[in-house]
Amino acid sequence: MLVARSPAIAKSTGAPQAADLLVWYDRHRRDLPWRAKPGETADPYRVWLSEIMLQQTTIAAVRPYFAAFLARFPTLDALASAPSEAVMSAWAGLGYYSRARNLHACAQSVLRDHDGRFPDTEEGLRRLPGIGPYTAAAIAAIAFDRPAAAVDGNVERVVSRLYRVEEPLPAAKPEFRRLTSALVPAQRPGDFAQAVMDLGSTICTPKRPACALCPWMTPCRARAAGLQETYPKKVAKREGALRRGAAFVALRDDDSVLLRTRVPRGLLGGMAEPPTSEWRIDYDPAGAVLDAPFEARWKRCPGTVEHVFTHFPLELTVLSARVAAGVAAPDGMRWTPRAALAEEPLPNLMKKVIAKALGPEPVRKPKLR
Repeated sequence: MLVARSPAIAKSTGAPQAADLLVWYDRHRRDLPWRAKPGETADPYRVWLSEIMLQQTTIAAVRPYFAAFLARFPTLDALASAPSEAVMSAWAGLGYYSRARNLHACAQSVLRDHDGRFPDTEEGLRRLPGIGPYTAAAIAAIAFDRPAAAVDGNVERVVSRLYRVEEPLPAAKPEFRRLTSALVPAQRPGDFAQAVMDLGSTICTPKRPACALCPWMTPCRARAAGLQETYPKKVAKREGALRRGAAFVALRDDDSVLLRTRVPRGLLGGMAEPPTSEWRIDYDPAGAVLDAPFEARWKRCPGTVEHVFTHFPLELTVLSARVAAGVAAPDGMRWTPRAALAEEPLPNLMKKVIAKALGPEPVRKPKLR
């Protein structure tokens, strides 16, 4: 069974009510830069942008990026008409770079196919690039007040505890969606969606949830059993095998750094990087110089740069070289002035690689405008 249906628990706890959560939300709602204030109408552009940014990322990490991104692309038109390189540069550091590519494609699609207005239904939103079931439901509810069940990790945690869902993730996702859908009220579904998210972020946290402050403490079945921290159930993830590779940081005498752009699809697609070798389980760093982009006096930097992707950890050996100002860039590569590196769409991993070779903080984040 997916849900533990103990008669004793059901009798003692009753059923959770959306009205109780909304009363709590009206008192404790978070003030977020993309969230409409009470009495204001939500801006679909801001809602959409924030939901894409918040995927796999924390609110604390997104706040400065959201402000800088909005200053650079204040409207959907501005984003749609921007060069892809500018969008990737503004996104650099947020990770999961396919989101930035889809974000740009989505803006262009809305402008081209929908007269610059987002569809106001889940079905219409799902047809746009980069918008999956959760994001479509969140935008439909928050931006257009549609009765949609937006189920993210916070909502899964809340619902799993409310009903003591025993099925582990990810298999339990359809059940979480069903249970959440049954809770969505006809009135204020957008506020309800944000309220459950706030509850999961601030009260029903993964560890040491503040159950005494929760508006759904009484009907919570996991709380009644004293097992709230054991939910949601999850299947243990298998960590991928360590991959290794080499990165080559060439600095020309005119203070330019050699970069290239990764292929549009796949890991870090469309992002900038110093040239690297393949990333393989059996890569031997001792022979790294054979993968260098050209002949030079390559020197191995002490230590390695380590990074963890979703499916595997990576360890890069960094080699650096100083070359004359007249050295041409190999095919598919370019020399970028060191002072202009902040404008390149460099992911955090590659910023660490460059810092390893050239010293701390060679690439600085652009200041917020």
